[in-house]
Amino acid sequence: MSSSAAAAPPVDHTQLFDRIAAAAKNYPKPDVTFGYGTAGFRTLGKRLPSVIFSVGLLAVLRSQRFNGKAIGVMVTASHNPEADNGVKLVDPAGEMLEQSWEAYATTLANCASPAELVAAYKQLAEQLHINIGAPASVVYAADTRPSSPELIKALEAALAAFGDHVKTNNIGVTTTPILHYVVKATNDTSGEYGEPTIEGYQKKTAAAFKALIGNRGPLKPLPVDCANGVGALSLADFSKHIGDLLPFRPLNTELNKEGVLNYQCGADYVKTKQQLPPSVAESGLLNHPDNRGASFDGDADRLIYYYLKGGKSFRLLDGDKIAVLAALFIGDLVTRAKLTDKIQVGVVQTAYANGSSTKFIKSRNIPVTCTATGVKHLHHAALNYDIGVYFEANGHGTVLFSDDTIATLKKTEPESPDQDRAIKHLLALSQLINQAVGDALSDLLLVEVVLAHRGWSAEEWDAGYEDLPNRLVKVEVPDRHIFHTTDAERKLTSPAGLQARIDEAVLKVEQGRSFVRPSGTEDCVRVYAEAATSSAVDTLAAAVTDLVKTAAAEAAPHP
Repeated sequence: MSSSAAAAPPVDHTQLFDRIAAAAKNYPKPDVTFGYGTAGFRTLGKRLPSVIFSVGLLAVLRSQRFNGKAIGVMVTASHNPEADNGVKLVDPAGEMLEQSWEAYATTLANCASPAELVAAYKQLAEQLHINIGAPASVVYAADTRPSSPELIKALEAALAAFGDHVKTNNIGVTTTPILHYVVKATNDTSGEYGEPTIEGYQKKTAAAFKALIGNRGPLKPLPVDCANGVGALSLADFSKHIGDLLPFRPLNTELNKEGVLNYQCGADYVKTKQQLPPSVAESGLLNHPDNRGASFDGDADRLIYYYLKGGKSFRLLDGDKIAVLAALFIGDLVTRAKLTDKIQVGVVQTAYANGSSTKFIKSRNIPVTCTATGVKHLHHAALNYDIGVYFEANGHGTVLFSDDTIATLKKTEPESPDQDRAIKHLLALSQLINQAVGDALSDLLLVEVVLAHRGWSAEEWDAGYEDLPNRLVKVEVPDRHIFHTTDAERKLTSPAGLQARIDEAVLKVEQGRSFVRPSGTEDCVRVYAEAATSSAVDTLAAAVTDLVKTAAAEAAPHP
C-alpha cells in the first residue's frame, strides 16, 4: 500500500456502502447481460443507467489503484445509431482501460440488485487490496446523444456517494479524443503535455499546426462532414484558433435535430457504403477535380477522406491510406534528420487493412505488424516501435512517439538547416497528433500538413497504390458468441468446419482473401472480402455470407 493511500482520511465504510446501495436503487438493472468489449459497454441508451452507475464505482476504484490519479469516463456510442449509447473508461495516460479490468467492469454491471452490487464492489476492493477510503479523481464527458444527460446523472449519483473523497471534473459535451487528452494532461505533473482543458487541447493543437504549415498557408477550403455529432462543436472551436489558415466548410452539423446523428453520414457510412454522404453530394463542394472532403464519426475519433476523380468518380481515402501517407512522411523526416540508426518507424494494421496497402508499405522498407481488431491491440503493438503509426481501415488511429524518441530529437545537434527543420517538424508532429487515442480532428490536421508539405492533391495522394476491391458485410446472427477467432482474427476456430469452407471459397477467386469475426460493438458478425475485381469480390462476399448464415442457423438451438 502506498504512503499516500495509507494517509487518506478515515472513512466509515458501512455508511459508504449504505449510500451506494441507496443510490443504486434508483437505477435497477434491466433483464440484459452486459459485457465490456472493445468499445466499452454499448447498447440501447435506455438500458444503460445501471451500467453507468456501476462504471462510476469502478472509476473510483481504478483511480484509487493509481493513488488518486484521474480516470476518465466517456459516455458515447461513437458511430452507432442515435438510440444507442455507451460508456468506456480511460486510464491515467489517456489510453484505453487495462484489459484485465474489463472483467471487473462486466461483473459490476451485471449485479442484479443494490445489495449484490455492494457485495461485488467490496469483494473487488479486497481482492485488489485497494483502500476504499483513499482519494480519487474522475474526469468525465458525453457526446450529443439525447440519452446522455440522464446517463451522466447516473454516473454523478455513483460518484456523489463517495462525498469529498472523490474529486470530479465534468468537462461537458465534447469529443472522445478531447476527454482522453484532458485525462492525460491532468495526470502529467510536469505540465509539458498541455493544459488539462478543452481550451488547452485547442491551443496546443493549433500552435503545432501553425508551426508545421508555416508559410504554406492558407490552405484550400475543406468540406468536413461532422456526422451531426459533437465533432461539429470541436471543429468550430478549433477554427477560432487558426482563422483562415485552413478554412473549413462544415456539413451535417445538426446537433438538436432528432434522428440525424450518424444517419446517412459520417465516417462509418462512407467506409461501409463506399460513397459520398447524400448531403455532401448535394452540396456540390466536391465537384471540382481538385477538391477533397473528410468525414468524422459521431464522437470524432474516426476520420475518412474522399474525393471525386475527374469530378465524378468516388474515391475512398480510408485509414489505410492515411497510415501510408503518415508513415512515409514521418520516415522521410527521420531520414532527413539523420536518425534512421536511432529511430525506427513502424506501421500496425488489422486484418481489415487492404492487402495492397500492406504490400506497398513493406515495399518501402517499413515494417508492418498485424494485430487483432480493437484500439487496445493496435496501441499496444505500436509501442514496440520508436514511432508507431497505427490505423484501422475504418479511420481510427494515431501515431505514437516514444519518450526515448522525443529525448533523442531534443538532444540531437543539427549539422545543417535541413536536418534542423526535419527535427523541428518531428517534434511539432508529436504535439499535433493526439497520442492518447485516435482523433478525427488531429488526424485531419496531420493529413493536411503532409499534403501541404508534399504539394499533393487528393488524387496524387491516392496514386501511391490501388486498393484491391473489397466488401464489408454485416450479418445478423442468433448468437455472435459462437464465432471464435485466432491469428489476429484472420481465422475462425469455431463453428467447426466453417473456416475450411471459407478457405475453399477464397481459392475460387483471383487474389481472394476473406475472414469472419464477431463484432465487438454490435450484435452481428462481420464478413470482410477482397479480390482482384469487383465482380469477384461480390461473389466471394456473398458466398462467405451464405456460409456464415448456414453455420449460425445450424448452431442455433432448435425448439
